[in-house]
Amino acid sequence: MAIFEWWFRNRKTGEITVGQPPNALLAVFGVTRLASRVLRPSGNGAVAVEIVGAAALAMWGADELVRGVNPWRRAVGAGALLWLFRTSPLRARA
Repeated sequence: MAIFEWWFRNRKTGEITVGQPPNALLAVFGVTRLASRVLRPSGNGAVAVEIVGAAALAMWGADELVRGVNPWRRAVGAGALLWLFRTSPLRARA
């Protein structure tokens, strides 16, 4: 049980924190993902949507990695950054 406490205990409040309501950056990322799948933009529009979404997720992930309230939140931020690096189509266009 000690590892659970260490992993999920909020260092600021002392409560267990697994997830929190999404903030604006995560909402922007979600909207861009939805827009890509529903609207299927092409050309410069697709690139713009991808850049905005990638930037929002990168900022959110970096914020969680640096300021996360527990190791779990920091790991989620690191995971988001790793996922972004591994899957971003912008990487292939460069």
